[in-house]
Amino acid sequence: MKHARIAFVLLASLAAPACGGSKVQQGAKTAETGLPPANPLAVQRMVEGVAAAKDPKMQTRAIALFREAIQIDPKLWEARFDLGVVLASAGDLAHAEEQLEAAAKIAPEREEVAVALAEVRRRRGSNKDAARTLEDFVKDHPGALDARTLLVAALRDSSQHDKAIAQAREVLVRKPGDATALAELALCHLGKGERDTAQLLVKQSLDVNAKSAVAHRVQGLVHLAGGDDAAAFQAFSKAAQEDPHDTTSRLNMGAVLLRAGAYAKAAEQYKGALAAAPDEAAAQIGLAAALRGEAGGKDTKLVEEARSLLDKVLERDPHNVAALFNMGILQAESLKRPAEAKQYFERFLDDAPREHPSRPEAERQLTAAKHAVPAPPPPASAPAKPGSKS
Repeated sequence: MKHARIAFVLLASLAAPACGGSKVQQGAKTAETGLPPANPLAVQRMVEGVAAAKDPKMQTRAIALFREAIQIDPKLWEARFDLGVVLASAGDLAHAEEQLEAAAKIAPEREEVAVALAEVRRRRGSNKDAARTLEDFVKDHPGALDARTLLVAALRDSSQHDKAIAQAREVLVRKPGDATALAELALCHLGKGERDTAQLLVKQSLDVNAKSAVAHRVQGLVHLAGGDDAAAFQAFSKAAQEDPHDTTSRLNMGAVLLRAGAYAKAAEQYKGALAAAPDEAAAQIGLAAALRGEAGGKDTKLVEEARSLLDKVLERDPHNVAALFNMGILQAESLKRPAEAKQYFERFLDDAPREHPSRPEAERQLTAAKHAVPAPPPPASAPAKPGSKS
């Protein structure tokens, strides 16, 4: 669901010429925000950036054009927003967050900016920060249903289940019978361990919209919680059929297969996700885990491929906690390099939220790495005999 939301924001921005940069639209936004009129050259660069962003092969060009627009007119929030969304889609979450924060300061009333910023923070593992961002926004904009629906997910993912349930009900008051809100409410109850209630809500959601990919994904998660991996996989497959362009269902199927130890089949799902979204960090991390499992500590080529994938993620986002943890595990267990693993576990513990489920394992691995006996140095070469060729 995470990648789907970010992708939707991008498509929405590309659907409107210049993301609100036409003279008529720009005039309306000036009156609304009190900002001075946008620099025409900056708007033109933004228009060119939007056109480039439609082509997957032109993302670097799009980023350069958006940056040029911002340099010309730093107050052009639309350009910062579009740059942030393109960077997020490419997996550069740290710089995406910077641009979206700047856009939010310039245009604090824009729901699409608040939603994109919160989504990036969620993807970086900062669910509490995402929730705070959205709580502030919906307090000032009670009718902002997209922001409120995402707030439900952010609160749930930060273990604030009762607050999440209250917000989900607020969405349903304003939009009765909404399939997505019902599915989110189901996840909230699932988070509290109330699986029967969650199942009833999922059924209600599917009764409203039998083709809801979100509802089928949630149904899969309910089955997972009940230990029924086969039913979960079937539900995720159905979600993928209903929404072929969303990578989330493939990620979920990959996770089910990983859990079952079917590493080669899990790798197929993650590769399928990467075919649709080549820079999707979650798919790269999942594929790395599948390759590591498939290697079994013996196939050095697969291990090296896994390491390369994690390196790419960390190059774009050095604070990606999932990549840090997985790199630590790979170094410690697959490559038998506890000293190398130590830095990754330390960085993970510095960046990961306190409630992160991988903290105990990272702490255990870090303790083991500190007590590991360093590998002996390679033997020195014998001195050359007098008169011999070197």
